[in-house]
Amino acid sequence: MRPVSAPASSFARIRREFTALLTLALPIIIAQLSHSAMGFVDAVMAGRVSPTDLAAVALGNSIWVPVYLLMTGTLLATTPKVAQHFGAGRLEEIGPLVRQALWLAVGTGLAAAVVLWSARPVLQVMGVAPALVESSMVYLRGIGFGIPAVALYHVLRCFSDGLGRTRPSMVLGIGGLLLNIPLNYVFIYGHFGVPALGGPGCGWASGLVMWFMFFGMLGWVRWAPAYRSSRLFARFDRPNGPIMRRLLGIGVPIGVAVFAESSIFAVIALLIGSLGADVVAGHQIALNFSSLVFMIPYSLAMAVTVRVGQSLGRKDALAARFSARVGIASALLYACLSASLMLAFREQIAEIYTADPTVIRVAAMLIAYSALFQFSDGLQVITAGALRGYQDTRATMIITLFAYWGIGLPVGYVLGLSHLFGEPSGPSGLWLGLIAGLTGAALMLSVRLNRSARRHIRLEALPG
Repeated sequence: MRPVSAPASSFARIRREFTALLTLALPIIIAQLSHSAMGFVDAVMAGRVSPTDLAAVALGNSIWVPVYLLMTGTLLATTPKVAQHFGAGRLEEIGPLVRQALWLAVGTGLAAAVVLWSARPVLQVMGVAPALVESSMVYLRGIGFGIPAVALYHVLRCFSDGLGRTRPSMVLGIGGLLLNIPLNYVFIYGHFGVPALGGPGCGWASGLVMWFMFFGMLGWVRWAPAYRSSRLFARFDRPNGPIMRRLLGIGVPIGVAVFAESSIFAVIALLIGSLGADVVAGHQIALNFSSLVFMIPYSLAMAVTVRVGQSLGRKDALAARFSARVGIASALLYACLSASLMLAFREQIAEIYTADPTVIRVAAMLIAYSALFQFSDGLQVITAGALRGYQDTRATMIITLFAYWGIGLPVGYVLGLSHLFGEPSGPSGLWLGLIAGLTGAALMLSVRLNRSARRHIRLEALPG
């Protein structure tokens, strides 16, 4: 038999790892796109009622989405924990862990619901017109009704993802999207005894969809044979302080890091708000499209978390590092494709959203900047996902906060709005700040990931 050459063997190993990553990531991509599509459907259906209804939904989103990201980011600690137990074959430890994560979901979900139901003072401080405050509160109460279900669903999804089972979130994401459309119609226009709530009725439709997705995931993990070995439903456990504190020790830094990243984009949007309606519209187009493109590396990062966690559970730190490297290479290859297409078709992309030539010009310019940060954005999200697999989240939080708020925002403000280096460049300077922040995060997280990987490899090499 002819021996296999080293390059051929390496290529085969890379191909196997890439296939495993893609198998995990593809359902996640579809699930994330389904969730994004729900927001798009809400905006379209509310906008068809009136601009005021659309504004109420937009204001509601500006409040509940950061709360949601902080909450779900905290609960994301479940994934690497489950992945490591699964990789190590400690299946008996998965059930108790997930039961404690569900208690954590109950607490954070109820707290988030209270925040949303009590959001009226926030809207008033923002100077929102009284009539719009009432409409926004209708929307937020509907979301608040469903957000405890999102917390519970998210833990069960993390449990499933940690086992390498990502298909349920895809199926339920598509099902939720299909259910969201008729429910929006019922709550917006009033049918089957439901009062007509207008555009803000989308919040109540979304709340019901959240409960549907939770019960769907609950039924899936309860009855599917793949989950029985974890014995999640074998017994009832009371809240366990030490286990919950360990989950929070990993999860809170994840939540804060996710919140820091999302909030910097919100702050940039507020700063751009002073530059005129055309600039704001162009910014929103570029941001919306780049967020859609971001779903691919984000989903790959979630798959990398699982692959790294499972490898560490098997005491194979070299395989964990290899999974992280293949994930990084995959994200950078995708960035080559996405950046090239965005640069080549930036005007055509803008024309999908608007026919206004001024807005198209601004959006096309900013899409070009978005193309430039595809590389750093892909690198930072994959390295953060790998570090979650290593359960190295506190350093990720500190790096993220410093990169976005210590580098990105000051650079963007100085270049875009101040006269420190001459005439301010407006939106271009603010987006250059985003590039600086994302690049700083990517470089620092890469250094941290290399150190974490080497530390685990050294620990495994120690005798005993």
